[in-house]
Amino acid sequence: MLLVKNRKAFHNYEVVEKYVAGVVLKGYEVKAIREKKVNFEGAYIKIIGNEAFVVNLHVGDYSKKSQKNEGSKQNSDLKLLLGQQEIEKISREVNQKGKTAIPIAFILRNNLVKLELAVVRGKKKYEKKQVAKTRQIEKDLQQQRKSQIWK
Repeated sequence: MLLVKNRKAFHNYEVVEKYVAGVVLKGYEVKAIREKKVNFEGAYIKIIGNEAFVVNLHVGDYSKKSQKNEGSKQNSDLKLLLGQQEIEKISREVNQKGKTAIPIAFILRNNLVKLELAVVRGKKKYEKKQVAKTRQIEKDLQQQRKSQIWK
């Protein structure tokens, strides 16, 4: 089940490969994610040694959060739970020119919060325009088909 989606990712990037990883979270962070208080702006995946982390992912405050957790850092790096082979594969792909790894969405699987991440390549401005143009053409064709059926 989809909890929160990074909608700008699909506009700005072309997805090369997707992965699903567990995330080390505290209880109030899980509750904040379920309330959709997540900002993916500027977030990316960084591999340090043999571990993967999400950097610059902002998890907001849970609405009913107690006072003792008030001093927590919301932009702290979140550790990803990935296998060693997956980390090596992501690392190899990210080291290629023009590719990076970004978080795409938080999903709920078997009552556990997982992070869907992807290795992506940035789109050029003309590529974004071309995609928008083809979507508009498809939309116009759908409307024409619909109007012909009702006539």
